[in-house]
Amino acid sequence: MDMNQYLDMFIEESKEHLQAINANLLLLENDPGNITHVKEIFRSAHTLKGMSATMGFEDMANLTHEAENVLDLIRNQKLMITSDIMDVIFQSVDLIEGMVIDITEGGDGSADVSGPVKKLRAIVAGEFTAESEVAATAAIEVEAPVEEQIVAGEQDLDDYALMVLKQSKELGNNLMWITVTLNDNCLLKAARSYMVFDQLESLGEVIKTKPTVEDIENERFETSFEIAYVTMHPADKIRSAILNISEIQDVKIDPIGLKEAQSPVPAVVEKVETAAPVKKEPDAQQAPVRKQAAGGKTIRVDIERLDILMNLFSELVIDRGRLEQLAREIGKSELQETVEHMSRISGDLQNIILTMRMVPVEQVFNRFPRMIRDLQKDLNKKVNLEIIGAETELDRTVIDEIGDPLNHLLRNSLDHGIESPADRKNAGKPEEGTIVLRAFHSGNHVFIEVKDDGAGINKDRVLKKAIERGIVNPAAADSLTDKQIHELLFAAGFSTAEVISDISGRGVGLDVVKSKIESLGGSVGVESVRGQGTTFLIQLPLTLSIISAMLVQVQDEKYAVPLSSIIETAVFRKDQIMMAHRQKVIDFRGRVVPLVSLQDIFQVPASDSVQDDEEVAVIIVRKGEKMAGLVVDSFIGQQEIVLKSLGKYLVNVFAISGATILGDGQVALIIDCNTLIK
Repeated sequence: MDMNQYLDMFIEESKEHLQAINANLLLLENDPGNITHVKEIFRSAHTLKGMSATMGFEDMANLTHEAENVLDLIRNQKLMITSDIMDVIFQSVDLIEGMVIDITEGGDGSADVSGPVKKLRAIVAGEFTAESEVAATAAIEVEAPVEEQIVAGEQDLDDYALMVLKQSKELGNNLMWITVTLNDNCLLKAARSYMVFDQLESLGEVIKTKPTVEDIENERFETSFEIAYVTMHPADKIRSAILNISEIQDVKIDPIGLKEAQSPVPAVVEKVETAAPVKKEPDAQQAPVRKQAAGGKTIRVDIERLDILMNLFSELVIDRGRLEQLAREIGKSELQETVEHMSRISGDLQNIILTMRMVPVEQVFNRFPRMIRDLQKDLNKKVNLEIIGAETELDRTVIDEIGDPLNHLLRNSLDHGIESPADRKNAGKPEEGTIVLRAFHSGNHVFIEVKDDGAGINKDRVLKKAIERGIVNPAAADSLTDKQIHELLFAAGFSTAEVISDISGRGVGLDVVKSKIESLGGSVGVESVRGQGTTFLIQLPLTLSIISAMLVQVQDEKYAVPLSSIIETAVFRKDQIMMAHRQKVIDFRGRVVPLVSLQDIFQVPASDSVQDDEEVAVIIVRKGEKMAGLVVDSFIGQQEIVLKSLGKYLVNVFAISGATILGDGQVALIIDCNTLIK
């Protein structure tokens, strides 16, 4: 069978199960006595093992199997959880994640799993300690051969089945060899055998059948079949349960006795996949850990298909604008009514398509608790990460890009913001610091907040570093406000780290974060109170594909200004324009706002059709706390536009973020207000 057709599904489901394992491991570490978390981890690990074995990824299957053995001991309360054991399990999960990434990138998913496997086996054997790890792994380097054989009966079982039976017996289960005989005149033998297996699986585990499952399903047996069975219930109850099924003539149950092994085998019971005929209902332990609509009315859709759908609809938006313009020019009422109806329908369709592309930010947020857990151990700090608003939705294209900026901000908060437990105690704070990661909607934007209750920003240190690096003129340093000093953190190459490390700093400042966020059409700011903490606030657009914009005329050319950047449009008389520091400015609601002429910036040639009058049309735009007035010739109006890239031959065009095609076929450039204000 060609497994390549299932590879995408395997990768997606593996990522989901690994995310579920990581999340529940963190919960288990904080609440070691809660067996519910162990059961959830075990289910995901069991399913992951089965999937990887089916796909032929043996290293992944073997490592997951060994981790499953440890989890089973914890689940059955035969093993106490320690920090060292949790570290080994986390290391194993990291290695499995690496194998999944390798498979995603076209690799074969192979890896050296011998180290984690030895550690996991040592844990099972009770020989693992952090200090004697080398001795423990050496002691179990050669696994003892299984020498058990059936005592009662002459049935042959393979080594794997014998090992499971041995381990099940050590956990107090009853081992049975069951012979079921059907009536001689039974017509539907496969159906009756299915009912027998269904009943047995509700009371225990089927280990092996004779003849094979396939033969039983195809009725390739006379009137009887045999089963190796493990259960906690007595033989009488099992016999009665089977005899309650019609057309069963006889049930014979013999105990299975095992010889003692020559070498001890770790007492681990494995949740064995049933050897019974396939049931119609899916096994609960095989069910993927994911939220589903009632009745499972969900499907997986490749993001590329949604991208294609969005591109096709973008063309429809362009044609819609063209039709609206033609309808106005022709002036026929029936045509205008039809176009208006089509516009409403396409608007609803647009909302549905955009909604389909929206995914919750928890896809990004879920990776951070594990990162914080590892970093706080490296830094010897105590930190609690609170996640709020993980259900907030963003466009998939934005989701894919915000992971790295958030990762940098969280590392920065943990390294620079949160103090050591001793310092926090001396400052009268709890030893455990708190970092809050919050997302929320506001208008057509999503805001993501990273807040810590650490030491806050040392503005004197920041200012000193800025002066040393030539970012700030010493003469102007005294006139800077606290907010302006905090904003210096985003200057290129700025870092207050005394030692470059892998945690944060690394010689690269927060300018990388700012550049990335601004490339997504967003903005980032910072607020801090010394001794109380720091808050970074990121503003992002809901989507990057179709945006609302104000179309403006500059001589004979048309430009689009995103509405998300516009505060207000206004018309000023020329005598209201003033000069300050050789820069034209206006008084806008008590604030001095500099004017920027789009004709001068883009060197638009003058046109005879544009008359020079006594009034100036201005668009007031904002980036953070800074504002500017864009001088244009006239306003055309608000319109939904499709954002299109300028292509690989026109990169880094100053103050232009893309282009759109208007209803009359003209191309309008989209202005990047952030760059203009900067």
